[in-house]
Amino acid sequence: MRLGVLDVGSNTVHLLVVDAHRGAHPTPMHDDRSVLRLAEHVGPDDVLSRAGEKALLRAVQDACEQAEAQGCDEFMALVTSAIREAANGLEVLERIRERTGVQLEVLTGEDEARLTFLAVRRWFGWSAGRLMVLDIGGGSLELAAGIDEDPEVALSLPLGAGRMTRRFLPEARDGGRPDLTALDALAAHAADLLAPAAEKITAVGPPDLVVATSKTFRTLARLAGAAPSSAGLRAHRELTATGLGQLVGFVSRIESAALAELPGVSSDRAHQVPAGAVVAAATLRALDVPCVRICPWALREGVILRRLDSMGGA
Repeated sequence: MRLGVLDVGSNTVHLLVVDAHRGAHPTPMHDDRSVLRLAEHVGPDDVLSRAGEKALLRAVQDACEQAEAQGCDEFMALVTSAIREAANGLEVLERIRERTGVQLEVLTGEDEARLTFLAVRRWFGWSAGRLMVLDIGGGSLELAAGIDEDPEVALSLPLGAGRMTRRFLPEARDGGRPDLTALDALAAHAADLLAPAAEKITAVGPPDLVVATSKTFRTLARLAGAAPSSAGLRAHRELTATGLGQLVGFVSRIESAALAELPGVSSDRAHQVPAGAVVAAATLRALDVPCVRICPWALREGVILRRLDSMGGA
């Protein structure tokens, strides 16, 4: 069957269409993403603006048209931290449902962590042993650990690269160089939030493999010398704590406009790289992790796998 998954994140709207059936590897057939930056439409009062709602409506309508053109048998749509934290989020989703017929599922941070963990487990298999999974999104950082397909611990922290950029490094949004004092403040803030989370995540036992996923980690790994996307999904990619530390020093001293010109850095996310690098480094430090493997599968694949599993023998 052909499944379509629409993922409305804090930064982007991503539609993935796959051909799949239970027990089979989901084969990507269509992949489209657009920059929405929904979180930037949420004001100090935690209310999503009318402009943000209109942009979201257009994105959902466009995704529906693409899914229909691709011949999807099922279409699933989900939203994460930006809508989850908006005071009027549920009202907005109800109006969009009335206009489009699409019911967007609001995932909790723990949901995100668990679904991403499932995708990583399926990618690396049982031979990977006990897994620890890290995922830096636009609005939040997810962490999960366990030996099975469902993690024993799943956590979400408000340490997304976009969120931290808006709070600590607003000058990067305009193409400028990060403020070093602000970077230090961000590192201290991340360390404070990560300390209790690290205790919980490490209490389940030492991992056999630590995996990182998401656009942020992929970009950081590429900047640190990992294989380019042209090498294919199955190329071995990793990011070391040492390499990440050197990378933090580099991105701290370069304008985000110049970062956008480097291989592997998308122009729409270049300004978030410094914050993402600092959060990633703080995470590896808090967890005492020397190296992470990069996984190409994440939340969307987890949603697809969960749906296929629910089909039983279908």
